[in-house]
Amino acid sequence: MIHHVSVGTNDVARARIFYDAVLPILGLTLMKASATSADYGSGHLMFSAETPLDGKPATAGNGSHVAFGAEDRAMVDRFYAAALASGGRSDGAPGIRDQYDAHYYGAFVCDPDGNKIEAMTYAGK
Repeated sequence: MIHHVSVGTNDVARARIFYDAVLPILGLTLMKASATSADYGSGHLMFSAETPLDGKPATAGNGSHVAFGAEDRAMVDRFYAAALASGGRSDGAPGIRDQYDAHYYGAFVCDPDGNKIEAMTYAGK
């Protein structure tokens, strides 16, 4: 089981606007914030947006993304709407992704730093 996931940011305050809006929808709440990171958790998973420790600019990796499980399709839809309203950009509107599974419903966004974030569910409604 994954314990924590971190993505890079060049602006923690800007990242917080985005993640403060989308992560509570998925059950993660802000646990700690500083000038260099914002840490969110659920008791089972920790997610953070952090400035790189090496002092170099953060860059998003092509082909990598973080997918969060959602309880239902409405939660995926709320995640997507909050992401777009909070400085994210669409990388795939909510919908069935039958190339993965007939019940796979997901939405893909990029955060303000370009990190690819997804919410998905297998729930039918």
